[in-house]
Amino acid sequence: MNKTNINLLALAEYLDAELVGNADHIISGIADLQCASASELSFINQESYLQYLPESATGAVILNADFADKYAGNKLIVANTYLAYAKVSALFESLSLLPAGIHPSAVVAASADIDPSASIGANCVVGENARIGSGVRLYSGVSIGDRTSIDDNTLIHPNVVIYHGVSLGKSCIIHSGTVIGSDGFGFAPSRDGWKKIHQLGAVVVGDNVEIGSNCSIDRGALGNTVIHDGVIIDNLVHIAHNVKIGKRSAIAGCVGIAGSANIGENCTVAGAVAINGHISIADNSHFHGGTIVTKGNTEAGVFASTPPMQDVKKWRRNSVRYTQLDDMANRIKQLEKQLKALLPAE
Repeated sequence: MNKTNINLLALAEYLDAELVGNADHIISGIADLQCASASELSFINQESYLQYLPESATGAVILNADFADKYAGNKLIVANTYLAYAKVSALFESLSLLPAGIHPSAVVAASADIDPSASIGANCVVGENARIGSGVRLYSGVSIGDRTSIDDNTLIHPNVVIYHGVSLGKSCIIHSGTVIGSDGFGFAPSRDGWKKIHQLGAVVVGDNVEIGSNCSIDRGALGNTVIHDGVIIDNLVHIAHNVKIGKRSAIAGCVGIAGSANIGENCTVAGAVAINGHISIADNSHFHGGTIVTKGNTEAGVFASTPPMQDVKKWRRNSVRYTQLDDMANRIKQLEKQLKALLPAE
């Protein structure tokens, strides 16, 4: 259980914030305005939340200068409230720390290179010639394949499977149930059925990458699947073989990216987007939820393809009309020709 206690003066210094109020007031956690106690900190980054201030029992509020005069209690005034909240959340992280060393139930190959400061939890398996860097934490049931490299300070939650030959950078976080380095979907048709194409590449993950739970990232067929520095990936995402994702891009839940797609830097891909294979997406491209991306783009922009929600009766009528569009277009062309024939010549 988290036992962090910190006064507002120390929090203000940590956040480089302007403190208004009692510098000695102790904060022991974070909560939203509606349920925060006097020992907890809250934040406001949208005007709609101001309505909760009068009744809130919070010990202090993080807010920006535009909202500062709306609250008379203890406050930390910052330029970016959401970023300040993110920084403060690190102080109250409640995940239990693993002790350095190898748990007696872990199975570690004699040829594996394990830094003495790394933590190998219960029932983990580390394969031949694997390398585990300093400060790495493998929670229970993690499986690390042969010749895989995990760089410094990376955290891997329980029951993650990382296949052979994979490379993870520094300070990554991999959540439970994710599989990295499984075979890409490669098969050649023959008279006798599908012939497997063995996937000979690997997966290379950069520094400061976070991958959610139950994701699947396939190894490359020949070259590597590459996830560059600073990428964040939500739960239930499938990344197929030889995909490249550029620095600092964000992929939301239930996205599927087909093989050899190349996603640029600083892109955002909202939930349930489907991206076709063998296409390139320009840097700073942004896709709304449910978009079906069938072709690439060369310039940055915001893209969407799914219709907005509508009443089901209206949706049924529109669905029928959609199937009639080709016929309607041909009829309009015929009417235009007939109308042109009736008009006097210029």
